[in-house]
Amino acid sequence: MKLLWIDLNCSYAHSSLALPALHAQVMDRKEVDWQVVRTTINENVGAIVETIYRHRPDVIAATAWLFTHEHLLHIIGRVKSLLPDVTVILGGPEFLGDNRAYLSCHREVDVLLRGEGEESFARWLEVWNQPEYWADIPGLCYLSEETYRDGGLARVMDFEKLVSPEESRFFILEKPFVQIETTRGCFNSCTFCVSGLGDPIRTLPIETTRQRLQRIAQAGIRDVRILDRTFNYNPRRALSLLGLFREFHPHLRFHLEIHPALLPQSVRDELALLPEGLLHLEAGIQSLREEVLNKCQRVGGLQNALNGLRFLCSLPNLVTHADLIAGLPLYTLAQIYEDIRTLAGFHVGEIQLELLKLLPGTAMCNRAEEFGIKYAPLPPYEVLATDEISPTELQEARRLSRLLDAYYNTKAWQSLVRTLIVREEGFLSHFLCYLTENNYIEQPMSLERRGELLYLFCKNHYPDYQVEAVVSWIEAGLSLKKRPAEKVLTGRLQPASDWEVVYGEYSETLRLCFLPFDREGKGYWFGYDTTAQRPAPIFKAIGRIQGASS
Repeated sequence: MKLLWIDLNCSYAHSSLALPALHAQVMDRKEVDWQVVRTTINENVGAIVETIYRHRPDVIAATAWLFTHEHLLHIIGRVKSLLPDVTVILGGPEFLGDNRAYLSCHREVDVLLRGEGEESFARWLEVWNQPEYWADIPGLCYLSEETYRDGGLARVMDFEKLVSPEESRFFILEKPFVQIETTRGCFNSCTFCVSGLGDPIRTLPIETTRQRLQRIAQAGIRDVRILDRTFNYNPRRALSLLGLFREFHPHLRFHLEIHPALLPQSVRDELALLPEGLLHLEAGIQSLREEVLNKCQRVGGLQNALNGLRFLCSLPNLVTHADLIAGLPLYTLAQIYEDIRTLAGFHVGEIQLELLKLLPGTAMCNRAEEFGIKYAPLPPYEVLATDEISPTELQEARRLSRLLDAYYNTKAWQSLVRTLIVREEGFLSHFLCYLTENNYIEQPMSLERRGELLYLFCKNHYPDYQVEAVVSWIEAGLSLKKRPAEKVLTGRLQPASDWEVVYGEYSETLRLCFLPFDREGKGYWFGYDTTAQRPAPIFKAIGRIQGASS
């Protein structure tokens, strides 16, 4: 039997763990000839289909994800027209609900696998061309002579006994990062999440995780994304994993989700002692409103979460990001603006604002009408309106997310933008209105263009921050010939005799520039290394320029 896997991703930087995870369980079976077509949603559908057609597979398998699903259906629809006898099986988190309507609508898909597929997919491969035996396989959903058959939810209870995806030849070691699970399932019951379906928590032994990380490190990979839904649900296990991660410093860096409400003192002490750069944390916040979290059945308590987040953001050795979700029930646009200000005041490393997606099978999707939610019926199932937030306001939230990514989440502008958000209550909405009305927010913008717009906005509306905008521009290594540097003095400048050094060490070989910030000749000095190809200054000081009155 010839099986072709469509590895469809949003970009070539990403790769699905599903293919190597499934293949690893059956890689010793010689009767299955595994082939793969790797592509992205940016590639031409006709070219992809032609490649698949040349393989003439018996079975096509793929994972449907929110942002690849539509493209995948276009591919499969064309392939099925060319190869009507091919059997198509799909899996993924979008099939956790009732799949009857989906199969009735998409006749090009023969069977769906709901849940964790490693064991069920292996069983299905044994009888892929004998539908009379499918009914006994957990998780399989299909139509048999117009009768819908539903195999329930597939779960792998002996998680630690699975062959690891790294054993598969399809586990890609050339990507910027790899993903591994050390835990499957979640203790939480968030109504908007596919992990809130009561999945039992199953874990890998620490020694097994160590062996997998050793293999990854030996391959020269630096970044590892831990896919555990709540890394620190168990403090004792969290401490063991943090100790394990420390063993791989500085060869590996770990990106993981952490619940800020679940940080006992023992975990806090360990986090504070970790080497700088070892961890990149995603703190699950979603909203800073108690009533919103209660409605979503999120466990932990808002005050505990805020205290934990404030602690995480205070640690200089960690990078902590926080997320907010627009479209949650009871959550208003005004509250989102306020919550962003609060997070900025905590000095969160990044603020991710997303629009809620109602995945089929989640409690919130099943009870959408009760929650007062209207959402798109097609992937990615974005919320369109709730009783608390209108379609217009949700689009403003989407544009606000773009603003945060372009400015707050960009190192060059973060310090200034954070200050403006915290000190100037109306800044965010005012700046977003400016970018929207001038048709900037929907366009991709270079770092230089973003800086120029920020400078002009401060100059015209927040002049007290104009100098800080120029400083950000200079320290980003941008051109001193552009408009934000219009007040910067260059040329043959003599250094001040009494300046206060902020960073770096002065040398006569440095090329100096001067940015005045008061009428008495005081300002910022910046020094550039003329012997290196480095656009940003390496020296900064505060002092008067020669010739200014004292």
